[in-house]
Amino acid sequence: MATYYGPVHTTGNAVPPIDDDLAGVLDDLTGIHPGIDLLRNGIRLLALDRHSTDKTQTLLAALAGSNGADILTALAHLVARLSTADTNPALRHLPLDRQKAAQQHGETALYDLTDPDLHQHASEASAAITSH
Repeated sequence: MATYYGPVHTTGNAVPPIDDDLAGVLDDLTGIHPGIDLLRNGIRLLALDRHSTDKTQTLLAALAGSNGADILTALAHLVARLSTADTNPALRHLPLDRQKAAQQHGETALYDLTDPDLHQHASEASAAITSH
């Protein structure tokens, strides 16, 4: 009896290559900043590495399924930090109204990206793995 591995079959059950959507996003982010390149490389490694079910569950929670303690939350706080003149000296030369507008948009991004509903699906995907 053959083992079913899902709809994507690869020789020797190898991890399939990165799909065009993810590859396109990663390519679009090339060369912006060394920190972004590190993130791109980390995402690529996570996408192409072979994971156990336990590791997959942990990764889903760590990426976006544990509001307040996941990568999505960290990125939300980084957006807020980079858009605030108090924490990003590059913005201090801007007129005050532009500083405040940038800060307000950064705070709104932080609020939206830390909305518990945004984290719910990754959390449920993680939980679904243990329910089997």
